[in-house]
Amino acid sequence: MSDTAKETLGFQTEAKQLLQLMIHSLYSNKEIFLRELISNASDAIDKLRFESLDQENLLEGEGDYAIHVSVDKDAKTITIADNGIGMTREEAIEHLGTIAKSGTASFMASLTGDQKKDAQLIGQFGVGFYSGFIVANKVEVHTRRAGTSATDGSLWVSQGEADFTIEAKEKDSRGTSITLYLKDDCAEFADDWRVRSVIKKYSDHIAVPVMMPVARDADTESEQSSWEAINEATALWTRSKSDISDEEYQAFYKHISHDFDDALTWSHNKVEGKLEYTSLLFVPKNAPFDLWNREMARGLKLYVQRTFIMDEAEQFLPLYLRFIKGVVDSNDLPLNVSREILQQDGAVESMRSALTKRVLDTLAKLAKRDDYKGFWSTFGQVLKEGLGEDFANKDKIAKLLRFSTTHNDTPEQTESFDDYVARMKPDQDKIFYVFAETHNTAKRSPHLEYFRKEGIEVLILSDRIDDWAMMQLGEYEGKKLQDVAKGDLGEQSDEAKRAQEALEQSSEGLVERMKAVLAEQVEAVRPSVRLIESPTCLVVGDFDMGAQMRRIMEAAGQTVPKTKPILEINPEHPLLKMLDAEVDEDKFRDLAFILFEQAQLAEGGQLEDPASYVQRLNALLLKLSG
Repeated sequence: MSDTAKETLGFQTEAKQLLQLMIHSLYSNKEIFLRELISNASDAIDKLRFESLDQENLLEGEGDYAIHVSVDKDAKTITIADNGIGMTREEAIEHLGTIAKSGTASFMASLTGDQKKDAQLIGQFGVGFYSGFIVANKVEVHTRRAGTSATDGSLWVSQGEADFTIEAKEKDSRGTSITLYLKDDCAEFADDWRVRSVIKKYSDHIAVPVMMPVARDADTESEQSSWEAINEATALWTRSKSDISDEEYQAFYKHISHDFDDALTWSHNKVEGKLEYTSLLFVPKNAPFDLWNREMARGLKLYVQRTFIMDEAEQFLPLYLRFIKGVVDSNDLPLNVSREILQQDGAVESMRSALTKRVLDTLAKLAKRDDYKGFWSTFGQVLKEGLGEDFANKDKIAKLLRFSTTHNDTPEQTESFDDYVARMKPDQDKIFYVFAETHNTAKRSPHLEYFRKEGIEVLILSDRIDDWAMMQLGEYEGKKLQDVAKGDLGEQSDEAKRAQEALEQSSEGLVERMKAVLAEQVEAVRPSVRLIESPTCLVVGDFDMGAQMRRIMEAAGQTVPKTKPILEINPEHPLLKMLDAEVDEDKFRDLAFILFEQAQLAEGGQLEDPASYVQRLNALLLKLSG
């Protein structure tokens, strides 16, 4: 089929599902479509600015940029036109025929009809263009890529159903014009004053003029021949902070992030001296759907001397701060800067270091507010990655961490390291923590019995990254971090030492018998100072890998050195006394294995031979019942 022929093509299956969800959901804020389409037009102009640095012919003799918005009340249409980079026929098919190129399928099942959640989908899935179908029953896109001939224009049309058409259509000027044929219940957006108010509300900060026909008297029959800018058309980050309202900051955040909600906080800063640059960085409320995909492109919008360079410059912030949105505008980078140059440029490294510290300082201020709880719930696990990735700022990151502890009633209640340290016992020199797959498993761990008795607070960790994160941190302000399931608990009083020695002597025979039975399973058997109510628990050496970290490494396909745990027993427990009195060696063996396997289960582990455990337990139950 020739490039001039009209084609009818289908949306991808996932695209059709998402498009239908958007069209038929009830949106609480339909006017959002105009913000999205104007933002896309602004991006197209930014891209042309950058490409024209090396290819001046792309400007086609016209260097003035603008976005034109017009309405036709009788026809019930609204048109948004830009003179930006435009699209070829192939690009129109690729970009307009595919919604949310990656990651859509895995999220489709979780989508609901909730108005607020659905409205956020625009930003989460990168489908700003398709927001037009919220208000329109047909969308026409007339486009031509800059630098091509007028005959290379294309017309893309869709009614938001299963397919779209595309055909050649001559276009004299470069760029893209989008015409929306409005639904009857959205005819308000064909009203000049309504559209002006929406643009002022959402797009006043766009760094390119948004033009509309000059307002005229309703009785005047003259043609709409003259245009006027209705937005500020100044790059917001270049203005003085004192001249920018919170509403303007929030509008700009929504423009660059395509988020529906406001940002939690932001930092606007101008640096002068050896390096000169301006940064405007935002902390979102909501996580993007691809937050956990570390391979996805992300980063700040980069400008050099107010000229757009790239959309996702990841070199200016470390990966653990990938949720930060914003703009950096430098006077010290070359205009033809490329990704390769960015990776090697010394100025970039200096800016990265300064911007990282600025974000962490901003988060430290946010941590004093009540809404930090929401931030921590959303981004806390990502922030913990920084303990291993950013040694220089490890202490700053540590102050931002939050944990549930044995002093909290619910996992939602969290404390900082400073909170914990302030409540430490006078003679306590370690920060203790317990780790398990779930909060409840960790909180009920037998390793906590000694600490409850002594009134010592313990951090409760259950995020999969926690065990690794604590190993990376090692200590906090000179106080060692101690896993309660590793090594010894520390120095004991003389009285405690004497009690321990007496316990070891009185249980020596039981310990030797159990060690002989469980020689293949455990490194050693010893009386426990940790246990008060439970019969047994498993511990590992100070420098051995914990059970949870071992499971994570093995699940990731890593080869993990084989080590055996130490079985600690509570000789005063009735089950251990019953075991000590057992003369039948077969029964002794079965009960010893049951106690060992229960210790594995108590820490959230999995048994190597669950069937044998069940058989031994059933036999014991039958004996007891007889």
